Amino acid sequence: MTNNNISRRTLMSAAALAAASLGAPALRAQPKLEKKQVSIAVGGKAAFYYLPLTIAEQLGYFKAEGLDVEISDFAGGARALQALVGGSADVVNGAYEHTINMQSKNQHIQSFVLMGRAPQIAMGVSTKAMPNYKSLADLRGKRIGVSAPGSSTNMVANLVLSRAGIKASDVSYVGVGTAAGALAALRSGQIDAMSNTDPVMTMLEQKGDVKIISDTRTLKGTQEVFGGPMPAACFYSHSDFVQKNPGTCQAMANAIVHALKWLQTAGPSDIIKTVPEGYLLGDRALYLASFNKVREAIALDGMLPEEGAKTALKALASFEPSIKPEKIELGRTYTNEFARRAKDKFKA
Repeated sequence: MTNNNISRRTLMSAAALAAASLGAPALRAQPKLEKKQVSIAVGGKAAFYYLPLTIAEQLGYFKAEGLDVEISDFAGGARALQALVGGSADVVNGAYEHTINMQSKNQHIQSFVLMGRAPQIAMGVSTKAMPNYKSLADLRGKRIGVSAPGSSTNMVANLVLSRAGIKASDVSYVGVGTAAGALAALRSGQIDAMSNTDPVMTMLEQKGDVKIISDTRTLKGTQEVFGGPMPAACFYSHSDFVQKNPGTCQAMANAIVHALKWLQTAGPSDIIKTVPEGYLLGDRALYLASFNKVREAIALDGMLPEEGAKTALKALASFEPSIKPEKIELGRTYTNEFARRAKDKFKA
């Protein structure tokens, strides 16, 4: 073989490699993963609150980013947070306000991609247990179901009650989860009222089991309850984890923003085909009615608005004496750095 032939072949190989790299920009942009196996804790995975997580998992978006995720489902957000604090989870898919709560206890955790731009939590009274309900004052001394004590469903209930001068100690909170157990708890009379997510609340509402008294499933309802935009579900972890694993956090943010983009154009049949059958709670039509109710509450691009962080702090401080707004550094509770890059990647 002549030197000319070797040179020609070398040049052709180099050209082919260059063409291949140009044709695969996603591969060149793939973040370097410090940690490929990631354990995620979530509190009530079947709720619409966590739908972007389920979509990213079911459609293989985590795998596409080189991640092997293990998702552990807990009864509520407070339990998922405990898993992070206890070291059995790397990341939590949970409510943003936990980052503020934990900072008030000198523990720094940080949100790095937003999934919900409204809490999607409704509060209702049982039409069977409280047929003569007239005002919030009637709830004093009653049993109120929440996904788990200390979770975001509990926080919304505290906020709603505080506006009527009712303290958390004036009622009894009962953990009922976010699925079939929550339906059973209300229908069997174990609780008098409930603060919970969809599809549970829409199912109870449409069957006439509850009368809704506060609703954050829409942007308008959220504005009425909180007085501003209220960030909800997000991925959060210890600030140290986010700093030490930027590539892994970027890959996780990429998967979620990819899912958020898919959800913007997904039709009802797409959702039904993608989520596990058990999530439908035996009623497809009601599940889809619930989805239509919360659809606008799903984040669009993973970015957490500064105004939303301020709303969350104001809401928490209104009923939680231990939270002093002047001592909270909101800038340390979230970062939009990863969501911004993911947004560029998927043009979300």
